[in-house]
Amino acid sequence: MIVLKTSRELSIMKEAGRISAAALKLAGEAVEPGVTTAEIDRLAEKYIRSQGAVPNFKGYGGFPATACISINSEVIHGIPSKKRVIRAGDIVSIDLGAVFEGYNGDNAATFAAGDVSDEAKALMDATRESLYEGIRMAKAGNRIGDISAAVQRYVEARGYSVVRQFVGHGVGTSLHEAPEVPNFGTPGHGIRLLPGMTLAIEPMINAGTEKVKTLADGWTVVTLDGKLSAHFEHSVAITAEGPQILTLA
Repeated sequence: MIVLKTSRELSIMKEAGRISAAALKLAGEAVEPGVTTAEIDRLAEKYIRSQGAVPNFKGYGGFPATACISINSEVIHGIPSKKRVIRAGDIVSIDLGAVFEGYNGDNAATFAAGDVSDEAKALMDATRESLYEGIRMAKAGNRIGDISAAVQRYVEARGYSVVRQFVGHGVGTSLHEAPEVPNFGTPGHGIRLLPGMTLAIEPMINAGTEKVKTLADGWTVVTLDGKLSAHFEHSVAITAEGPQILTLA
């Protein structure tokens, strides 16, 4: 069931989104060679709790941390660790969110650790821009497929592939709500977008094959060919005036 939010609920979600976005910004600023992913995770959790919110990933389905931190060929759901040290040239995807007054924020971005390769920069830029291509289509009256097709068209035109096994989703009092928001699809198809819908749009884009696998830890998803992956996400509200990004610091 798709839940349409009231203006009051959207205002709470905007605050949940602000906290989520500020935590992500803080985490991204900490991405430096020599830093462990566990240090970044602690930083994000401390900030979220300082704002009167709680991390929504921690304990979700048994996930043990505040942030999913995925490096290079890791696509999503990387588990922070004291043993995982970021190295110069890594690209680091961080996905996190906060619950504030019962409503969820959810966002992600990929950050560079020092100087990264031109290949990595181009992938990150394309993935980030594909998110905004999708958001531009998140208008009342459009359909989910319009968002999906916009993301797919943008990245495939640049020689990248769209992860199909994992998709975006609705967001609200639950972290994952209906409807699913794939990053591939056909314009004019799927659920019609209505004011009050709130979506987490999140392109997961690979430099090589779209195929992925989950590691033995049961969480970390990696590219099957070992090539780089990038991930960007915003929580977005559908309004009569156009898409409103909720996860802004």
